[in-house]
Amino acid sequence: MRSWELVLYALVIPLVGTYFSLKKGKKPINYIFLVISLALYYGALFNVRYLYLFSPRFNFILAPIVYFYGFDLPGLAKFIRNRTAQIILLLVIYVTVVFFIFLAMPGDYTTKFLDPKLMRNPEMYERIKKLFGVDDPWYVKYYKHMRNFFNLEMGISFSEYPRKVEEIIAERLPRTLFLFLASSVLSFLLGFDLGKRIAWRRGGLIDKAATFVGIVFWTIFTPFYMLILIWLFAVTLKWFPLSGFVTPSKWFNAPFSAQDVFIRLLWTEFFLLVMWIIGIVVASKLKTIKAKKTAVWSFVIAGVVLAIIYWSVNKMGSYALDIIYHLALPVIALVTLHFAGDMLVMRDTMLEVIKEDYITTARAKGLPDKVIRDKHAARTALLPLMTSFVIGLASTVSGGVITETMFSWKGMGLTLLEATTSQDTPLAIGCLVFTGVLVLVAHLVADVLYAFLDPRIRY
Repeated sequence: MRSWELVLYALVIPLVGTYFSLKKGKKPINYIFLVISLALYYGALFNVRYLYLFSPRFNFILAPIVYFYGFDLPGLAKFIRNRTAQIILLLVIYVTVVFFIFLAMPGDYTTKFLDPKLMRNPEMYERIKKLFGVDDPWYVKYYKHMRNFFNLEMGISFSEYPRKVEEIIAERLPRTLFLFLASSVLSFLLGFDLGKRIAWRRGGLIDKAATFVGIVFWTIFTPFYMLILIWLFAVTLKWFPLSGFVTPSKWFNAPFSAQDVFIRLLWTEFFLLVMWIIGIVVASKLKTIKAKKTAVWSFVIAGVVLAIIYWSVNKMGSYALDIIYHLALPVIALVTLHFAGDMLVMRDTMLEVIKEDYITTARAKGLPDKVIRDKHAARTALLPLMTSFVIGLASTVSGGVITETMFSWKGMGLTLLEATTSQDTPLAIGCLVFTGVLVLVAHLVADVLYAFLDPRIRY
């Protein structure tokens, strides 16, 4: 560590934290949390063995949380602090459960992947078992696993040796995010819009027809439905490719890799999502529904135009279109399956909200139906759907194993399936743990969103 880094991390940051703690804290408990947080911090900074849990990085996560427990924070900040502490605890429990599940599986690394010729040599076999720690007690294995996890060292993949697990996840994650982010946003918008409309005109022919279609798609056997789509659109009509995410012949002499294009496509998708959110924020400041819709569509169209210009000038446009062409059929399958659930949730919630007193009051004031539906009823009914969307979006990082398998989309889901079937324990644990982390974070995001979307909720 350089001298200026030592001064910054060992003196400046702790002194600033101590100053604010002594200034704000007036109870003995405040000073207790300050001392504990400093002990955790310095234990991690100077790698004091008996002052950190699992690994120094875990202490760096834990120390700020303990530090803020010494303050009387306002409602939402206090809630975020408590929920973050709960997430850390749940993360440790989740990683522990995953570890013991794989530990309970029969066999070990040496019997699964070693050359049988090596196993005939007892001396060599015992040395390799010792190297892998096969005969270590369970608590030693557990400590090593937790230490490596919080050091972000997930190990080496057996099936894709000698690649590291974190490298494989970094490669496959953009493919899964690109597919499922697009389908999740489209199904959310479609389900939200249809759900509020059919609920507002409940009992009519459109309501009955949409509900029937939604129930069919919500309950249909997913692999069978995807096989029908592949047979109809890829085999019979030949509108879309059969499987995969690129056309190999098109990429033979490409000056860049498919991964580079995937990363740029993912950033483009995030950009369009941000433009849409900015449009919603701007629209919330406007008064009329027409002005709100104009604002949202203006930002979305501007984002699309900028994205088209970007891909037209960076020489990757034709390769990006090839990926999008392969993406189309999986997105159609996911949107038609998922929008049904979103629509039914939105419909049922809207039917409950419509019965509330404030909706009756709004009608008594003579407000237009569209204003009551979109500004008053739909906003409240959006809460369960938003929770489902955020948590579902994190869960799809595991890839929707069925979807990626059916369409041979080499993302996180297919990677998890192949790692499990080939008994590639490090890669399987890495995929499961990574998904669990995102789901836990998504729960926190959903809880915070509740406070902004529903003025009745205060923490």
